[in-house]
Formats: sequence, structure tokens, C-alpha cells
Amino acid sequence: MMALMRKVAFMGYAARAIVFVTLLVLVMGQRAEARGPESLSGLAEKVMDAVVNISAATTAPADTQHGVPMPQFPPGSPFQEFFDEFLGPNGPNGGNGGKIPQRKSSSLGSGFVIDSSGIVVTNNHVIGDADEITVIFNDGKKLKAEVVGKDPKVDLAVLRVKPEKPLVAVKFGNSDDEKIGDWVMAIGNPFGLGGSVSAGIISARNRDISDQSYGQYLQTDAAINKGNSGGPLFNMEGEVIGINTAILSPSGGSIGIGFAIPSSLAQPIVEQLLAFGETRRGWLGVRIQSVDDTIAESLGLGTARGALVAGVDDKGPSKAAGIEPGDVIVTFDGKPIKESRDLPRIVGQTAVGKAVDVVVMRKGKEKTIRVTLGRLEEGEKLAKGEAPKSTEPVVKKTLGLEVSSITDELRKRFQIKEGVKGVLIVKVDPSAAAAEKRVTAGDVIVEVQQDTVSAPDDLLKRVEALKKEGKKSALFLIANNQGDVRFVALPLE
Repeated sequence: MMALMRKVAFMGYAARAIVFVTLLVLVMGQRAEARGPESLSGLAEKVMDAVVNISAATTAPADTQHGVPMPQFPPGSPFQEFFDEFLGPNGPNGGNGGKIPQRKSSSLGSGFVIDSSGIVVTNNHVIGDADEITVIFNDGKKLKAEVVGKDPKVDLAVLRVKPEKPLVAVKFGNSDDEKIGDWVMAIGNPFGLGGSVSAGIISARNRDISDQSYGQYLQTDAAINKGNSGGPLFNMEGEVIGINTAILSPSGGSIGIGFAIPSSLAQPIVEQLLAFGETRRGWLGVRIQSVDDTIAESLGLGTARGALVAGVDDKGPSKAAGIEPGDVIVTFDGKPIKESRDLPRIVGQTAVGKAVDVVVMRKGKEKTIRVTLGRLEEGEKLAKGEAPKSTEPVVKKTLGLEVSSITDELRKRFQIKEGVKGVLIVKVDPSAAAAEKRVTAGDVIVEVQQDTVSAPDDLLKRVEALKKEGKKSALFLIANNQGDVRFVALPLE
């Protein structure tokens, strides 16, 4: 800036005036940007009529009385006779002429129109299992809605109404283009007030706020409250770049931490629901877990990265392609897998039936495997196979563990599911590293450093061999009594 000012000093009067005016405009523009937009009235007016309120009514089950579940008594109980006489449907304090009244509960939320013919997007939790859904427009008009499709995993639902004339609609923008600090505007139905506008910025991206594997949310400080769920989060162009779905709040009201489903995730799901009435996600057929520094060291990965395959579905695409437990998936269809949570999202967004290259690290070497994806929704319905029973018991001690082969008696004692096989842990030293890693009696060691073990001697020989190789830790594949597996890195010292 100082160098520029020195050059300006040698210019003519007219030239200097032009430069100073230009600089003034730039400085004022930067200050205005720092303050944010002076007014959002034009933007709000442009999109307000596309934002709707949603009322979802659910009828309580017939076995409730005034909204309270009817008590159940054992046959012949004197309490049943008392209840029937005084509080039952025919009693003086009971139901309406012997008819148990049905109670309707209502929930309020928000939504927005994406097609002028009457297509509305909202959250799945707004409508739930409602018997009756009403869409209320900015002018007060009400229309009954039918469910086109819904996706509980990402909390989306698509509705259809039948308007007499075309509706005002908004379009999706690309949330991937939005940056932390960009201004956004939310419109919705907080606490049933309807048509409420709030503004803020994108506070963070890729927030993992629940057990859902498919959601990485936008965080915003725009005020979002109860009733805003399902409403749109707009960028300054009037495009929907997020669907408001949750808040972090000890009080139930906005404290400036709200979350929205990014449009890059929501739009493909909406398109699937419109086309098929259901989602069609890609399916790899693996169970995964995170890779921490200890596991990375034991597998020779260097830095912790990728998704560790803890199990492979016998009827899934990965089994047929050759992916194995202990593989670390580092790249999927050309996309790097930095953390384990990246994999389900990327796989789920990939087309069913597509053949993709999966790059795995196996025993320290990189391997590319071609996999043709199945459909997640069908994979979730497949039954799991069972394996044969194990041999007679032989108890051994190693690494603070007392281990045995699995007998019928031990299987019954620890309630181990049929099909779970390996080396049974019958006791864990509380001071051992295994105890710190939450390994408990009843767990079953399936593999050690990616080699299957079926008897205690197998386990001891493998541990001793790893010690001779100079390994500081070993990777154990451990199943619980229900057969769910996880990898645990245990020190060999």
C-alpha cells in the first residue's frame, strides 16, 4: 500500500483522484463484507413463498386411554377386575361409551418447495409415521400431502401436494462450493411461529453429529430452533445449500450451534426418492473400524489412515472380489479414505452395480481390488451364515490372558453365538493392556496379525514368532459373544 501511495504522488491530479476513489471503494467494500450484508430483505422476499410449515398428526394406538397406555395384568389378577369396573372403557371413569378414545398428537416442522408442481422436501423426523400431513404455505393456504419417499439414515423425506396453480420453488446449490465464514440465511417455523428468518455464517463443515454413517453436516450460527427442522439454509444467491436438521442446546433453544444436511448429500437422495420412492445406495459388504496410531504401527502403515476391515459379509461384493479382514482401505474409486467414516458415505453415494477400484494395504503392501458394488438396502436383509463348533479345551496363558478352545459348555456359559470360532478368552488380568482396551472374558480371538487362530497353541506360537521378529505390538481380531468383531492392537512386551 505504501509503495502504491509513493507512485500516486508522481501522478497528475486527475489520475490521483481516480486512484484514491478506487482505493476508497475497495476499503469500504472490505469493511462492508466484514460486517456482512446490509440487508437480506430482497433475498428473503425472493424465497419466502417457497418455504412451508408442516404439520404432522399421528393417531395414538387403540390400547391407550387418554394418551396413557392401558395397563396389562396377569390372568385372574384382582387388579384387572378393579380396573375394568372403575377405569375400563365401560366404567364411570373410563372411555367414551365403551369406546377407547384415540388421541392425535401433532408435530410442527418446516420444508421447502423444489418443484412448482408440488414437490416438498423436509426432514424424516418431522413427519415420522404420521397419519396425516398438512403443508401450510406463506399465504396461509393448507394442502394435504402424501409421502413420496423417505430416508431415515440421512433424515430426509419428500412429499407431494396437488396445488391448483404452480408454486414458487427454489433450487439446490452446491454446498461443496461454500466456505467456512460464508453468509447464510435460514427460514422456517420455529416454535410454530412460521415464516421466521435468521442469518449467520457457516461455522464449520463435515460435522459428524450422530451414529449415522452417511451424514457430514454443515454447522451454522444462524438461529435454528425447534420447528426449524426440515427448513432450508440459503446462500446469498437464494440457493438451498443445506437442510436444517438439528441443534446443540442444553436449553432446547438456539445457542448458535445448528446443523444442516449439505445439499451435495441431500440432492442425490431426493432424486432417488423421486425416481424410485426409496434409496439405492452402493454396498461394499464390509464391517470397518478406525485406524489409530497403535494399529497403524502394527500394520506398518506409517501414519493412521484409511478404514480397517474388521469383517467381510459372506454374501457381499467384497467377499467375492477378495477383500479380507485386516485389509486397510486407503482409496475407493479414486477417492482417498482419510478416516474410516469417509468410506460409508462415499460408498453409499456410488451407483449400485458400478465396478470400482479399491486400494487396500495388506501386510504392508498396496493391492488394488476390483469390486462391483451391490445395493445396501438388499445387503441389510441378507441372512448371516453359521460356522461349525470348535474342538476340546486347552487352557493357556499369554499377554495377561487365559485362553481356551471353545467347548459346548463354554459356549453356553459365555452365551457365545453359534458360528463364532477362534480362541476363547476365559479370564483377563485387570492390570494387563488388554483390560485397558476393554477386552473381556467371553471375547474370542479370531486372528493375530491377520493369521487365523483356532486353538490356544496357535495363538502362543504366533505371539512368540512376532516377538522374535522384533514387533512391539500385534493386531488381534476379536469377536464378542454375538460375533461382532473389532481389531485391537496389544503390546507384546
